[in-house]
Amino acid sequence: MRWTLALAALLSASANEVAAQGKGVRLWNLTTATISEFQLSLPGKNDWGPNQTLNDKDKEVDHDERLRITGVEPGRYDAKVGYRGSKHCFVRGIEIKADAVFSIADKDLKDCNK
Repeated sequence: MRWTLALAALLSASANEVAAQGKGVRLWNLTTATISEFQLSLPGKNDWGPNQTLNDKDKEVDHDERLRITGVEPGRYDAKVGYRGSKHCFVRGIEIKADAVFSIADKDLKDCNK
């Protein structure tokens, strides 16, 4: 009987741990183009982290596709968004929450080069 209770407690704890991990932080690309670079920095620092599109199997994020973001704690960030053909834009003050999806759309893009 004790073994059964111990096993049930262990299985329950394992299931809760997996559920708590969730799906992680994800970017939803609502821009009209395919993103080839996506980097984050603390607001105003311009200290860009790794290219998050490398987390995707084809290394790009198509329109309406989601990208798993790794190595980032919840908080506010600036983003540098790169497109094919060397176009870069910035999105300022993105709020990232744990195990949540955040999106960027064309209206969010600022200071784009041509």
